[in-house]
Amino acid sequence: MKIQRFFRQRTLLLGDLFLIIVCVLAAFVLRLNFGSRLADFRYQILTNIGIALVVKPIIYSWLGLYRRLWAYASVQEIKLIAVAVTMASVVMFFFISVIQALQLFPEFPRAAVFIDWLLSLIAVGGLRFSLRILAESQPFGGGQSGRLRRALIVGAGDAGALVARELQKSAAQPSLAAPLTPVGFADDDPAKQRGEIYGVPVIGALKDLPRLVADYRIQEVIFAIPSAPGAVLRSVTEVCQQRGIPLRTMPSIHELIGGKVSVSRLREVEITDLLRRQPAQIDDELVGVSLGNKRILVTGAGGSIGRELCRQIARWGPATLVLLGHGENSLFETLIELQENYASLPIHTVIADVRDADRLRQIFRDHRPQVVFHAAAHKHVPLMESNIEEAVTNNVIGTLNVVETALAYDADRLVLISTDKAVRPSSVMGATKRLAEMIVLDAARRSGKAYVVVRFGNVLGSRGSILPLFKRQIAQGGPVTITHPEMRRYFMTIPEAVHLVLQAFAMGKGGETFVLKMGDQIRILDLAEDLIRLSGLTPYKDIDIVFTGIRPGEKLSEELWDEGVIYEETAHPDIVSLPEEELLSQEALHATLDELSRLAQQGETEAILQLFDELIPGAAVRSQPPPDMTSLV
Repeated sequence: MKIQRFFRQRTLLLGDLFLIIVCVLAAFVLRLNFGSRLADFRYQILTNIGIALVVKPIIYSWLGLYRRLWAYASVQEIKLIAVAVTMASVVMFFFISVIQALQLFPEFPRAAVFIDWLLSLIAVGGLRFSLRILAESQPFGGGQSGRLRRALIVGAGDAGALVARELQKSAAQPSLAAPLTPVGFADDDPAKQRGEIYGVPVIGALKDLPRLVADYRIQEVIFAIPSAPGAVLRSVTEVCQQRGIPLRTMPSIHELIGGKVSVSRLREVEITDLLRRQPAQIDDELVGVSLGNKRILVTGAGGSIGRELCRQIARWGPATLVLLGHGENSLFETLIELQENYASLPIHTVIADVRDADRLRQIFRDHRPQVVFHAAAHKHVPLMESNIEEAVTNNVIGTLNVVETALAYDADRLVLISTDKAVRPSSVMGATKRLAEMIVLDAARRSGKAYVVVRFGNVLGSRGSILPLFKRQIAQGGPVTITHPEMRRYFMTIPEAVHLVLQAFAMGKGGETFVLKMGDQIRILDLAEDLIRLSGLTPYKDIDIVFTGIRPGEKLSEELWDEGVIYEETAHPDIVSLPEEELLSQEALHATLDELSRLAQQGETEAILQLFDELIPGAAVRSQPPPDMTSLV
């Protein structure tokens, strides 16, 4: 590889040296109009050539014109060439001005330098972009054209263009088994119809997809619109399923934050893709100021939400990022991923339990976090019904420990990740999260610090969610179990939720309960049927769906705020703020928490449930029967 690079650089250098001489001669010829005076300027011409042969290669090399892979040249390289040629001409003009000042020559046509600059732009750019033209003129696929599979790209934007280019390049690699070749784009933009990108035509709109697949003998469809909502991808998926054609997609725009678009990122369509929403805008400046160069600690960093928080926080350049978690394996996986993508970011991993107040004080004393994201919690609803004491000590007492330690060590900001199940809770998990909210809001009221709560519904793909259960049931041949055909829940993908959490965090002044707008609630039955189809099977034919019956006290649908509450719009269209609720006094709240801690230590579960119902508005936790571990929605 080094030898190839050496020969490439040497070839470019020799080409530049030849063109430097040609451009200087041509500049004088054009300036002097081919007249007999040209011979009178032979010394000036030779001097100019000598200066150019020294100055220009040095500046070209310094600015990287010999390091670039010009087969992949783009607009950025055009800008670089213009800068390099202009800088070289300025330096040459300086030397020539010095020579004139010393009166070494009686006359020196300065206009020749300007003409030389124009000719050099054409020559240097032409030499390098000829390499790209040569590379692109190579026949893609070589002798394997018979093995190429015909692909249609949905989306003729930047992402679609990159996919087309990558497919063309990969088709030229004989080592790839049956590579794809792009035969056309489908895009709804009228301005793009009948256009071409890298020689690939735009052949129709998305509504024409069934006809395009048939007319062009398409063997695979690639969805390349990262910003498209799930409804658009769903329509494309249905067409491909009806035709029996494989469909692959690019990750959503949230997943691509800070990433690189390439053909290697293509993957099979997942259920989370069908639930994509229109991407929300984020105030980069506000979030950047709030996270950039700050010492940040994330509890529960090994969990689904905690890990995504770490991913998205890392791209804002914090001073340090402390990963706190109880599970060493999941925390290690988070660490490895962050180190691979953010090698220069100072990361500290801490194995600790939020219930251990002494350990938390040691961690805060060592790392002095300025911002705390508290995502550590037990969240599995049926399991917490069977482990009430653990739910209390982890979700309530653990949150109290984190908040009080953050106050003691002067952390400026804290965010609690909460859930819609905290609204009029009918479960132990929901009740403990509502108490955790009270703890954070009380701390904000007492301290005046920017401690806030962010509440949202279910996130698809998180550990303990229904997707892994459904997938396991489908893999085993069914049946898929659902409590009730009209059971509905709010759903959001993990990257979308965290994207909005960071925006809410940056807007927080202290004491707010932010709620993420999660769109319409989705029937669990529709979710199960979509997942079965994405697995290449037919609902009720290949995989049966069984309804186990709604449990007493269970909600058919969730709520994001208490009944009668009027929320306030914020500066972000997908985030609302709830009005301040009447909180217990600090003394009453801490007396209740002490009582809960005592009851948990003594295993007084009935008393705990009674305290929940008495303390939390609208709570009906005691009405819950023993948990059903087969239907987890």
